[in-house]
Amino acid sequence: MHIGAITVLVPDYDAGLDFFVGKLGFDLIEDRAQGAGKRFVVVAAPGSTEARLRLAKATDPSQTAAIGQQAGGRVLLFLESDDFDRDHAAFSAAGVHFLEEPRLTDFGKVALFSDPFGGKWELIGRFSR
Repeated sequence: MHIGAITVLVPDYDAGLDFFVGKLGFDLIEDRAQGAGKRFVVVAAPGSTEARLRLAKATDPSQTAAIGQQAGGRVLLFLESDDFDRDHAAFSAAGVHFLEEPRLTDFGKVALFSDPFGGKWELIGRFSR
């Protein structure tokens, strides 16, 4: 078994795609109309073969209130990089908002960033084991 997808609420499909595909460089796996303005939108980090993100447009006040707060203010997703410095530089150049400077931990380099919807992420570059 594996986790196939995790839903991330966004205010608008295209805004979600602009960030995840346009700024983070994720691959667009699927973008299919479902009628009544709904779309089935799935993105994945480059090279990812299993875990994907399903971008879901918030459709009611409770979903709208949950945008960016799906982890209760904590980090929701951890993006592991095979080249931290490359990805940190590319994200910074694309306008990704980092909440801290990169820091060293006992397992590697880490930097906290936010998506434009308020969700918190960690970019992680693990030390070789």
